[in-house]
Amino acid sequence: MPRAGVPDDPHDVLDMVFARPQEALKAARAMLETGRGPYDHSIARQAIGILRRDFGDLEAAIGELRQAVRLARRAGSPDREADVLATLGVALVQHGRTRAGLATLDQAAALSGGTTRARVLFRRAGARWILGWHREALDDLRSAAPALRRAGDTVWAARALTLRGHAQLALGSVQAADADFRTAQGMFATTRQEHDSVVAVQNRGVAAFVAGDLPTALDLLEEADQGFRKLGTPMLDLVADRCAVLLAAGLSREALEQADGGLRLLDRLRGQATRRAELLLLAARAALLAADPGTAGRRAAEARALFAGQRRDWWAEHARLILVQAELARGPATPRLLADARRLAGRLTRLGSPEVWQAHLLAGRTALALGQAAAAERHLSAAARVRHRGPATSRAGGWLAEALRADAAGQPRRLLHACRSGLALIEEHRLTFGSSELRALVTAQGVELARLALRHLHAAGRTRELLAWTERWRATALAVPPVRPPDDPELQAQLAALRRLDQLLGRARSDGAASAATLERDRARLEARVRATTLRVRGTGAGEARGPGCGQILDALGPGGRLAELVVIDGTLHALLCAGGRVRTYEIGPAAAAVAEMEYARSRLRRLAYDRDPPRDELAALGGRLEEALLGPVARLLGDGPCVVVPPSVLHATPWGLLPSLRRTAFSVAPSAAAWLRARAAAPPSGGVVLVRGPEVPNARAELHAIANLYGHPGEAAPGGPPTGGGVPEGIAASAPAGGGLPEGTSPYSGGLAPGGRFPGAAGRPGPATDGVGRDGPGQDGPGGGPPEGSVRVLGGGGATAGAVLEAIDGCALAHVAAHGTFRADSPLFSSLYLDDGPLTVYDLERLRRAPYRLVLSSCDSGQMAPVGADELIGPATALLHLGTAGIVASVVPVNDETAVPVMVRLHAGLRRGLSLAEALRDARGDDVSFIAIGAG
Repeated sequence: MPRAGVPDDPHDVLDMVFARPQEALKAARAMLETGRGPYDHSIARQAIGILRRDFGDLEAAIGELRQAVRLARRAGSPDREADVLATLGVALVQHGRTRAGLATLDQAAALSGGTTRARVLFRRAGARWILGWHREALDDLRSAAPALRRAGDTVWAARALTLRGHAQLALGSVQAADADFRTAQGMFATTRQEHDSVVAVQNRGVAAFVAGDLPTALDLLEEADQGFRKLGTPMLDLVADRCAVLLAAGLSREALEQADGGLRLLDRLRGQATRRAELLLLAARAALLAADPGTAGRRAAEARALFAGQRRDWWAEHARLILVQAELARGPATPRLLADARRLAGRLTRLGSPEVWQAHLLAGRTALALGQAAAAERHLSAAARVRHRGPATSRAGGWLAEALRADAAGQPRRLLHACRSGLALIEEHRLTFGSSELRALVTAQGVELARLALRHLHAAGRTRELLAWTERWRATALAVPPVRPPDDPELQAQLAALRRLDQLLGRARSDGAASAATLERDRARLEARVRATTLRVRGTGAGEARGPGCGQILDALGPGGRLAELVVIDGTLHALLCAGGRVRTYEIGPAAAAVAEMEYARSRLRRLAYDRDPPRDELAALGGRLEEALLGPVARLLGDGPCVVVPPSVLHATPWGLLPSLRRTAFSVAPSAAAWLRARAAAPPSGGVVLVRGPEVPNARAELHAIANLYGHPGEAAPGGPPTGGGVPEGIAASAPAGGGLPEGTSPYSGGLAPGGRFPGAAGRPGPATDGVGRDGPGQDGPGGGPPEGSVRVLGGGGATAGAVLEAIDGCALAHVAAHGTFRADSPLFSSLYLDDGPLTVYDLERLRRAPYRLVLSSCDSGQMAPVGADELIGPATALLHLGTAGIVASVVPVNDETAVPVMVRLHAGLRRGLSLAEALRDARGDDVSFIAIGAG
């Protein structure tokens, strides 16, 4: 009678290794404890060796397999010995002992016959694939796969098809590879090979990635990750695959972190040297794309040394490609670099690499820099051939090569055609994404194409076309119709859990509790799950027609309007001033100087936010310096009429209200002229006014009470008692006069306000839930066509939860949120407003059916956005503009409560008179420089 846990047929243990690994390990150990002979013990040692090889310590695996070989010889079975030798040969190759591994595999092939030989050839093909010998691997598989299928060996035949798919992928045959992976998955489904079935899902994800379908790739790799977790089998292959997908999506920093994490795990497991080299190569590629050529060079050099020692020429040449790319990124072109790039192109061509075009592009760039026109033309011509085949991103690289050729040949029409075609491919690629983050990030792949076009048009003095091309690549993610995350209960539960975790973390930090570190880790894990879910959302494949044209912009501005679009060309900031039916260009100065002045002004305003009476002389000096660096001669041309400022993404956080030329002007800031036109055309909804008070915001109760009274609603009780007779706190006029309402410096409270910015934790904990929700029946439009009087909803004091706020602001005419804001530069879509049940993130806002028509955010840094991609912005404001908000008033620096409350009340008084957001903010601003109007509205 068989011992418990030991199968009747010992070969079943080998079948279990990739089906139920943990069960296989127990069964193999149980077999070794029985009195079975050397044949069965050879099988048990081989099973343990495979498990150690693929999921653990490679040195230990080789030791187990050598024992298995000795046991097979004692058993006198050549087939058994050949089978174990093949497993040992693969392990030796993975350990970097290539010569010994290949010799062992050849020995196994000579010993074996029949089905065993087919299995040996399959494993030799696997070793050859690891080494990058893809055509040789296919030669072995041409014999192995049919033999295994004829023998009815479903599991091994499916594995052979899987390997054949990988070899074909490496040679650029994506469709054939995907067909093999799908067939293999179907064959595994008829067996109990659970691990192999999950691997088939992973492989389909790899094929989708190579084909350029990143959402599908992310979906399948996530499905595979869950399957491996369920089986308890850590898969470093999956780490590598995810890194590659993250790189293609523009998430280079995340890819570098994943690759480095995989390397640390591999070191702990004492795992495969071959896998270490591959992860180093991925880390090098990620560092290069993250503009860190130093790290890229170090990782690539280490990877190349490992590959060379492992006799993996295919991989070594790809590591060399990144090494040379990093050298060129770090310093000037040299003849030696050109020679290296030329040799690389030849070697990658002989190896059949689909990335050979990158080597030709590298050689072409280097030759151009060295003034070797003939060599540049030869290599760029070879690189340009890829523009007609392959994934969209590779074809875009081919169009870049074509654009460089045209530029070198002095052919402007051909240059612009190439740039236009390349950017169109990147747009096509972007439309596959539903994630706003990925749509913005992926535009980085078009930076050089856009720069080439801008440089040419500026040099040619073609100002109108320069404006059109600036718009062609600026804030383009906002031109794609929004894709809301799926109405997924699990995602909603994750967002709710994040809010709860954030509350617990805040309390733990406040109390100095040891649990804070654990809660921090839990929050990071949950954020990663939320982000992974949204990254997998598919795009609609629909985008807006490119535009706008100059005529459309000039017509919208009217006779007195101005639009100043700032653009960086070769490190110099230029302004394109649209006014009076004309577009004129002005050189401002070094872009780096403008960024430095912006950062300095922001840092000073952060300190001055705490001053009760900020020094006006210093503010004036700051504003003057900032204006000179950002607008230069354009400042005196803006006039007194309405003005729109369209800065590049790196300058969007400028405190524009500090600039003297804009202080008394009705101006708004927009991510692009196209975004401003879309916001201007937004139709106001019929909804009312929503006022929201978050916890721990000094004076927010009085702020909302005064604003509510302007709209004919009693609102919340001001500090000191309930409102009497529907009035407002002393000192605040219910309807501001034409001059701007409250005199400068007037405090809305008889006792004054404590100075200080609106930062989380600036006051005590929120009081009891006494505010409630007020809602009156529909009223008539107020003076000047403002929001309907009486249709006001106030949320606060426990009632301002994420669910209630989202429901209330969905499609409303005007929302005002007085809540602490947190901008997350590390992950902008987790930027949030702090409500009664925790943070309301951008991920929450993206679930709105329709954003509020107008939005006022009276907290610190609430207008901050992160520059990403080519010239994109992501953050709360862009998310809402994308969903249909016409205009937003928010701050890009800390807010001083001494001035914020009267500014907010005067702002709403202006809106009640029918002013636009920009006009109302102009009249309300006084000495405040914190707030800007974003969009139109």
